[in-house]
Amino acid sequence: MNARILPYVLILPVTLFLCLFFIYPFVLVSQQAFQAADGGWSMENFQEVVEYWKFPISMKNTLLLAAIVVPVQLALALLMATMVSKMKKGRDMVLYIWTIPLGISDLAAGIIWLAIFEQSGFLNSMLHGIGVVDKPVNFLTYQNPWIVFLAIALAEIWRATAIMLVILVAGIGLIPKEYYEAADVFGASKWKQFTRITFPLLRPSLQTALVLRVILAFEIFAVVAALGGTLFPVLMGQTYSYQFDLLNSGAAAAMALIILGISIGFTLIILRILRVPKGASI
Repeated sequence: MNARILPYVLILPVTLFLCLFFIYPFVLVSQQAFQAADGGWSMENFQEVVEYWKFPISMKNTLLLAAIVVPVQLALALLMATMVSKMKKGRDMVLYIWTIPLGISDLAAGIIWLAIFEQSGFLNSMLHGIGVVDKPVNFLTYQNPWIVFLAIALAEIWRATAIMLVILVAGIGLIPKEYYEAADVFGASKWKQFTRITFPLLRPSLQTALVLRVILAFEIFAVVAALGGTLFPVLMGQTYSYQFDLLNSGAAAAMALIILGISIGFTLIILRILRVPKGASI
């Protein structure tokens, strides 16, 4: 086969996949979002979802959850990845154990944490056993919004930190050991080695991990549905409600595009902050 044609032949399956499962659905969703009731083009759907009283609450909850969960996950993933990279024995076993939540679906993770926080759950049993409470406490109610938020945040941190961990472990593995040996020779502390060697050279991995995690943070739905239900509205939950409860596909499509726009905006910010100079290499 001609060497000029070969690269295009190799990327053809991926191109067809993207066109069939991303570009074509995206065009359909965009068409629904901008289509008016009379068949023309309009911003009616966007106006409807933005003016709905739950939209600012959903936006605030989604942004707050992302602002709390993602930095905590990043710190935990960096700490865990650094620990794993320094281990001599049992490294693979520890990594396997820490990445177990990756094999659990969002809804299953939410149900697991529901079994902890519900009225007949493990937390109530423990508190009753040590004499802190006389009778079971219903934590996940409208009277305890911050406990609902805490339960969702803990479930997300437990479930999705492993995604960032795997990416960062791979990135640390690419950093040459000679850099750390030279730093030891010059008497650099472990903290200086981390801030001057590990962190700067992890920028490409940090970019990937943060972009992926931020996008997923704005798509959170199943964990919230299991733990908070309607007590903690989020953007993706409102999208589901428009599509399946209210049967308003135009408004659902508009919500989907709003979430996409927010995700793209934060992605560009992350890429700008953690930009890697052209030609830079480890």
